[in-house]
Amino acid sequence: MGKADNPQPVSGQSSSELLIVGGGIMGLWAAVHAERRGIDTLIADAGRLGEGASGGLLGALMPHMPDRWSEKKQFQFDALVSLEAEIVMLEAATGFSAGYRRSGRLIPLPKPHLHKIACGHSEDAERHWRAGERRFHWHVLDGPGADGWIEASAGESGFVHDTLAARVAPRSLIAALTALLRRAKHVRILEHATIAGLDPDRGMAEINGQSVGFNHCILAAGHQSFPLLQGLTPGLKQPLGQAVKGQAALLKAAIDPALPTIFLDGLYVVAHEGGHVAIGSTSENRFDDPYSTDAQLDALIATARAIVPALRDAPVVERWAGLRPKAIDRDPMIGRHPDHPSLIALTGGFKVSFGLAHRLAEAAVCIAGDAPCEFLLPESFAISSHIAVASR
Repeated sequence: MGKADNPQPVSGQSSSELLIVGGGIMGLWAAVHAERRGIDTLIADAGRLGEGASGGLLGALMPHMPDRWSEKKQFQFDALVSLEAEIVMLEAATGFSAGYRRSGRLIPLPKPHLHKIACGHSEDAERHWRAGERRFHWHVLDGPGADGWIEASAGESGFVHDTLAARVAPRSLIAALTALLRRAKHVRILEHATIAGLDPDRGMAEINGQSVGFNHCILAAGHQSFPLLQGLTPGLKQPLGQAVKGQAALLKAAIDPALPTIFLDGLYVVAHEGGHVAIGSTSENRFDDPYSTDAQLDALIATARAIVPALRDAPVVERWAGLRPKAIDRDPMIGRHPDHPSLIALTGGFKVSFGLAHRLAEAAVCIAGDAPCEFLLPESFAISSHIAVASR
């Protein structure tokens, strides 16, 4: 939800049909879907919209590997494909660019056995990466293909280039979603909103010292959702989720923004518009300061400079750190709370939030409105599934 600052009074109605707690990528998409359905909605965030983990730098939209296909991989594939049309509509409605491009992904293969595995994945992609007449591919190459973008030595056994991966500029997408909602007829925005109490059974929340009523509440407060859910779910033996720190950097370099994202051993190098390249990210379960950067980010930058010639002398223009929500079973956590039916969870996206948020939010709004959804959520995404894991 971000950090509280300059609390604002709750103006207008003291109740709403739908209360969305959290104005990150999940909450914003939920508000967009609520607006489309004409649902009277209040979206409240403890800081500014998109100020938390959603205000990062990377924006990599990466698919799962195409092998061992499952309902979860199919859901992610469909979401990544459908996001393109959502972005087109969003940009047309607001005049804002979301910094989206289906630029693909380049994966170096540093060891011989990885080449054989990659060839198998190529066959898997031909079977599974299909959306109507559209086909997405997993090409296994002898060289990197993009001249000068990555050292050939990084892939001693070849490279993979997939055509499904994409990227978005996180802050640009947040700005476009915010602009759309500020013009909305059915959505009110409340920033710097401290939520001191949430009683889903009475349909009441205390926001900035005032009582606000609701019929349904979507809890989309990132990692801050977990302690709220924990307090409403007695008998758990483990936490429902945790905050994982990530660090990233933005460099200035004269690069082609159409270049594919590089992925190597957890390192992402993402070409963006405006001559910027994002590098990230760490995954830290233990940390002292959630918002500081340190030697772990230095190491990522050094690795990126070593394999990407254009970054050797590129200046760092921003260093960033933030906390991402990782649910206990790693998958996103979506659905109606089994003990509190007016409360719907929408959190836990961790590293995949930007690629899935529009679909997950649509499902959450459908649940809140008792309306049918055009697609099914994977069983492992359900909050009940996460509660079962935390109860063991």
